[in-house]
Amino acid sequence: MRILKKNFKVLFLAVFVAIASCSFTTKEFNEPDKDKLLLDIITYVLQKGHYDPKDIDDTFSQGVYQKFIKGMDPLKRYFLASDIEEFSAYEKQIDDQILNKDLTFFNLVHSRYLERLSEVQKIYPQVLDKPFDFNAKEAINVDYDNHQFASSEKELRERWRMQLKFSTLSGYYDLVEGQKPKKKKEGDAEESEAANDEKSKKKSAEPVEKKSLAELEKDARETTRKSLDEYFDFTKDLQRKDFFAIYLNTIVEEFDPHSNYFAPPDKDRFDLQMSGKLEGIGARLQKKNDYITVLEVISGGPAWRSEQIEVGDAILKVKQEDEDDAVSIVGMRLDDAVKLIKGPKGTKVTLTIKNVDGTISDKVLIRDVVELEETYAKSSLVEKDGHKFGLVNLPQFYFDMHDYKERNAASDVKKEILRLKEEGMEGLVFDLRNNGGGSLRTAVDIVGLFIESGPVVQVASPGNKEVLRDKGTEVVWDGPLVILVNELSASASEILAAAMQDYKRAIIIGSEQTYGKGTVQNLVDLNRWLRNNDLGDLGALKITSQKFYRVNGGSTQLEGVKSDVVMPDRYSYIDIGEKDYDNPLPYDKISPATIKLWDGYIDYEETIKKSKARMAESEILQLYDDNAKWIKLRRDEKQINLNFDEYTAEIERRKEETKRFEAMDKYDNKLNFQSLPYEIALMEQDTTLSEKRKRWHKGLKKDIYVEEAIHVLQDLKMANIKVKKMADIKK
Repeated sequence: MRILKKNFKVLFLAVFVAIASCSFTTKEFNEPDKDKLLLDIITYVLQKGHYDPKDIDDTFSQGVYQKFIKGMDPLKRYFLASDIEEFSAYEKQIDDQILNKDLTFFNLVHSRYLERLSEVQKIYPQVLDKPFDFNAKEAINVDYDNHQFASSEKELRERWRMQLKFSTLSGYYDLVEGQKPKKKKEGDAEESEAANDEKSKKKSAEPVEKKSLAELEKDARETTRKSLDEYFDFTKDLQRKDFFAIYLNTIVEEFDPHSNYFAPPDKDRFDLQMSGKLEGIGARLQKKNDYITVLEVISGGPAWRSEQIEVGDAILKVKQEDEDDAVSIVGMRLDDAVKLIKGPKGTKVTLTIKNVDGTISDKVLIRDVVELEETYAKSSLVEKDGHKFGLVNLPQFYFDMHDYKERNAASDVKKEILRLKEEGMEGLVFDLRNNGGGSLRTAVDIVGLFIESGPVVQVASPGNKEVLRDKGTEVVWDGPLVILVNELSASASEILAAAMQDYKRAIIIGSEQTYGKGTVQNLVDLNRWLRNNDLGDLGALKITSQKFYRVNGGSTQLEGVKSDVVMPDRYSYIDIGEKDYDNPLPYDKISPATIKLWDGYIDYEETIKKSKARMAESEILQLYDDNAKWIKLRRDEKQINLNFDEYTAEIERRKEETKRFEAMDKYDNKLNFQSLPYEIALMEQDTTLSEKRKRWHKGLKKDIYVEEAIHVLQDLKMANIKVKKMADIKK
């Protein structure tokens, strides 16, 4: 069932968004059935606007068939082999059904799924009513892709028994371990006699009886039951339109992995994710046992400022300022409840809250625009050997979908660089690790902060090529520059890193190659195709309409950006990236653009050689490589023991194996990280921000990649540094 959430997951994939008007030929869509209308419009837009449209034929049909069945039942715990045999009659007919707006295949699979879901909801409580025998010699195979569908209800029940036993065993192990006396770790500080006396008094005053193994096993089963209850409570809220969105996405993704259908709620989430803002009360919500509860209170938002809302509070009713009556949201779908709670900046909303302590009260909040600071660029001053360096971390290339000038990644990065320069920065580390992309325009604008002018990226569509350039002449930072990347640096990150590499403006440090996403998506509002729409919001289609190429002519598609200095990380031996998707567009080349290489360094190639030599001799880096290989071995394991003693022995063996990797967590790069003055002032009012920065700096002190980046900055020598310093003095 985890793939049911896949169409929500697309909101967080690496994307480029270029809002464009697609000039397709006019077509009338008069279908009164919303599902058929959506199918008709989406296939039309894909065939007219996709960069490399596919023929909707039997091969296409087979791809949709296989992926939709897998999407509905990835772990093969709902459908029976007899269901699959019945479905298979449509394997080569889906293409014809798509073109004829025929929903027979979807309707059959959807109705059968609901039927099997209902049956399974009776199975798991019965299984969990009986104790598990953890002394039995059993093992579960978790290679679900190679499982066959159950041939009978009896076999299906057995599969659920094994999976539930596996889930319960994990919880049982934790409970058993939790009752064991804590072993004192070597190096722990000795406790004072007074402290020990105080602890003894507490223990004697509050005796804690150990539970029997049977009681612990029962507790573990109840935890598993509660988890399944919550999961099926989520499925209860799913409507036909949610399943149909999965079907539509299966069709769309057969064209390429980054074309997606966004149902209306998903489009709203996508806009939020791209802008890093939300408009409402400033709280993340979840549904739990029919109640909409507060999962997180966002620092700086209305809920946070009010000091009336806390994590765990349940929202019972919502009353708008222009309405007399409150609306109960108990049992309501989360998406529908969120629509009532959120609203325009400045409007008033009254929430009836069941507080964590059980009391019920009304809370009046004034909605506002809340910025999610973890989305935005942040910086730190780095000190080493009496020298100052800057580090800018960019989580994504964000922008406001409605007003680019409102706030975007490029303008924020520029601000951070100027602030770092004021503090005397001598070199800059630009951290793009785990940055999955975002706005094409912000990537071009950020490149412009580091070069005088020139081509940044080439964008090609069928029969057309455009060179996107930095047209400004202002260079915000002309000093030494290092860019950090890893396997999860994608799209806009790859454009920026590739441009800096092609200009020889920066040295790229990180994984052997980046993600490998070299395609551009346009967001198309599907409602634009209808003159009179009585069927409600149709959502949007993210469609791959272009490919981008480096200024040297090479595509980053599949190939990514190769680091100048390769450093292993935990993803080094795991299949991550564009190559791991089905249906990726191919790698190719076009003619290069004409550029003028950066001439600010006198030892660019020599600095790369020095860095590679350091990396080859680094013992801690070898440990990182060994750890990456170990992670790969663990991920490839398909057989898990369900005998408690053997399961425990395996965990203990792994603990012993991982001890040699503890040095990675204890590593200290001896660098000093400090927040900038403007942020220190903010921290005096916002303790949450202060805590976030402390944790970030703590992680940076263990970061060997940042350490090497600083070494590289120290090695890079500027060709005209004296001239630049004199010019700065005159200014």
